[in-house]
This record gives sequence, structure tokens and C-alpha cells, in this order.
Amino acid sequence: MPASATKRALIALAALVCLAAAAAAIYLYRARRPLPAIAPSILPIPSVLSELPPDAPGIAYLDVAALRRLQGSPLAAMLGIVGASPASDRDYADFVRGTGFDYTRDLDKAAIAFWPASRIGPAGIFDRGVVIAEGRFDQAKIEAYALRTGHVITRGNESIYVVPGSPPDAFEFLAPTRIILASGKDPASLLGPFKPGPRDSVIQALMDRVAAAPVFAVARTDNPPPAFYTNFSSSPQLEQLARNIQGLTFAGQPKADDLELALDARCDSMTHAVEMSTLLEGFRMIGSMALADPKTRREMTRDELALATAVLAQAKLTHQDRWVRLTLDVTPTMLGSSGADPKP
Repeated sequence: MPASATKRALIALAALVCLAAAAAAIYLYRARRPLPAIAPSILPIPSVLSELPPDAPGIAYLDVAALRRLQGSPLAAMLGIVGASPASDRDYADFVRGTGFDYTRDLDKAAIAFWPASRIGPAGIFDRGVVIAEGRFDQAKIEAYALRTGHVITRGNESIYVVPGSPPDAFEFLAPTRIILASGKDPASLLGPFKPGPRDSVIQALMDRVAAAPVFAVARTDNPPPAFYTNFSSSPQLEQLARNIQGLTFAGQPKADDLELALDARCDSMTHAVEMSTLLEGFRMIGSMALADPKTRREMTRDELALATAVLAQAKLTHQDRWVRLTLDVTPTMLGSSGADPKP
């Protein structure tokens, strides 16, 4: 499949998990106590997660079938995973016609393994990624679509489809209802076979905190690529903040018509947890002052202003021991209009 379409398929899987976390990191600045850990024996790991590379420093999971039950909720359109597909996107519409696959209809579960890039830039924040997706796939159409620009390589009894791009992508069918996709340098090698072994103990502990949520992501941040911190060279405060974080968890839990988001950071000390919560509270105050500026308000649409105002007012922050938590309950009211003057 064309590189742009394949990238879009990967982004559709990964962004649904990570976009809310990124938004939370920008806007959330107050909160509830951290959730207690959940024993792995109580909540077994979904099989799609067990098939990911065990050494990945970041893991994400999306139970689309569970979210699809929100079809009648006002939040359904915001999630972008139920209802009509994004037909206005011509590249994606072409992808759906060519493959017969529409993630809003055909994707059930997705598990993602990712590795951070040394430099954050136009290529994104990940150096490479592996996605295992469960759903309904027309294998013949997808393979034919891939061969429009790509090629197939054989490894034993496996057929691996490689698609050019920057970076290139590769995928193969594990079963009629399961596909594995990889993006990065030499993507075919990223598809396995993976070296057997237990999952990283730190990642496992982070997963145990959020395993009950239909949407979650965890990342070990205590050993990034050596050049990673150069991304923050222009902001010493943010660099020190990043260096103090050892792990991150994100969870999204639908509740009636609300979507509860929680982003937790595990710091290397209780002192740094207090410093982080203080700094984030300062960012929240700066954001509130920015929204009070008439110039800023004129540059935003009515809905953007309503959402930003509600998020800054209702987001919560707290810390407990070495953990700092940012939470927000997203409601239909937040997504509606306000009485503010709209952008011309």
C-alpha cells in the first residue's frame, strides 16, 4: 500500500491511544489520588499484548470493540473510532476503497510497542513501532493494495509485505483476523520472530496499574537514547522535569457520557514529585492568563476557547509519594460551544 496510506493506518491505531495523552500533558494541571495497582492474576494480559516484543520500553493497548459500545454517546464522535469514517480525508478514503478495511468498523483490538527517537522532529517521537491488530480483514485485497507500490519477501512459510516510505513499513498476517505491522529501519526484521522471555519488570508494573482500562499506554523513561534530552536544551526546567520521570502511564475509561483520562508520572524521588506538581500548577496558571488575553481569544474559535477554558478549570493535579497524577473528565459539555465570541 502507498506509504502515506500505510502511515495513516499506523497513525490511526497509535494516535487514538497517544493523542489524548499528549493533550493531557499540555492541559492537565490538578487531580485525584493515583489508582491502586491491579494484580496481574486478576486481570490477565490480552493475547495481543503478549505477542509484542518483550523488550519494548513503551506499550499501548486499545480495545476498540469496548469503545464501539459508546455508539449512542455524545463522546462517540470525539473518539473518532465509532460512527462514520473520515471520508473527507481523500488518502484514507482511497485506502478504504482499496483494502476494504475501515478502522471505525473493522478494528477490534490493537496493541502497540514503541521505542523513543533520539530527536523529536517531523518524523515524530518514535524511532520504530510494532502494531498487532485484531479485526476483520480482507487479506487478498490488502495484499494486492500493498503490491501497488511495495513488494513481498518470503521467510520460511511467511509472506511479508514491505512498503517504501520514510521510514519504510512492513506487515504480515498472523491469522485471518490478526495482522502485525512495523515501521522503522528494516521493518521486516521488526516483525519477529521475537526473542522469547518475560516482559520488562518495570513495564509490567506500570501495566498493572492501568490494565482495567480499555485504552492505556505505559512507557519506561529512565533510560532514553543518549541524545533524547537535547530536545529540551532550550528549556532547562523541562529538561530537568523529563530527567526526573522514570515511568509514565495513561488510561482512558468511559463512564456513561464522560471519558475519564488519567496521566501518571513516576518520579525518582518524593521531592521531585512535589517539584513537578508545583511546576505543572504554574503552567496551568500561565495557560489561564493566556486565555484571559483578548488577543489569544480572538485567535481561537468558540469551541476551541470553550474546551481550553473547561480543561484548565476542571483538570486536577495531585501527588502521592513519588507519583504525580493529572486527570480530566471529558464531558459532552466541554465539546460544545460557549458564549465566547467566535473566531472570524
